[in-house]
Amino acid sequence: MAGIGAFWSVSFLLVLVPGADWAYAITAGLRHRSVLPAVGGMLGGYVLLTAVVAAGLATAVAGSPTVLTVLTAAGAAYLIWLGATTLARPAAAPRAEDGDEQDGSGSWVGRAVRGLGISGLNPKALLLFLALLPQFAARDADWPFAAQIVALGLVHTANCAVVYTGVGTTARRILGARPAVATAVSRLSGAAMILVGALLLAERLV
Repeated sequence: MAGIGAFWSVSFLLVLVPGADWAYAITAGLRHRSVLPAVGGMLGGYVLLTAVVAAGLATAVAGSPTVLTVLTAAGAAYLIWLGATTLARPAAAPRAEDGDEQDGSGSWVGRAVRGLGISGLNPKALLLFLALLPQFAARDADWPFAAQIVALGLVHTANCAVVYTGVGTTARRILGARPAVATAVSRLSGAAMILVGALLLAERLV
């Protein structure tokens, strides 16, 4: 597919723009030994969105104001809740001798589920996929249009994997010896999630 190189460039630039995904990756990097569960959850959300677009369901969702409003409200509420939780319990880089928490928020599954919610419930990501992916797929190509959409979605997911893993790991390494700065960055990440959620909700309702 001739457009896959151009799509990779566009996708990579979009992933470099900080947002809720970055905020969660930074929080995971500061709070836990590994960012892989959190990042894996976010990647799962993008795989899910890719499947939705490839199946043609995204067009129906985008064409229904009621469904899109409900989806936006759910995604915004989730981001605001997660941001408020982060503000209430800001992360600091775990000490080398510390293990991961064993509660729902600290378990691998819990972190993955949170990441899945951040990307999978993001209506902006859904609309971005709906608008962007078909532009780089050719209906007269030798392989099915839906398969091209899936390939492009996986390219974007791979870009997310590289950037978000790097963001979370870098946050841990740089701020690991600076607990006060780590806490401040964690609070900033929580505030960013709340802001993104509020903007999503305001944009849709107003």
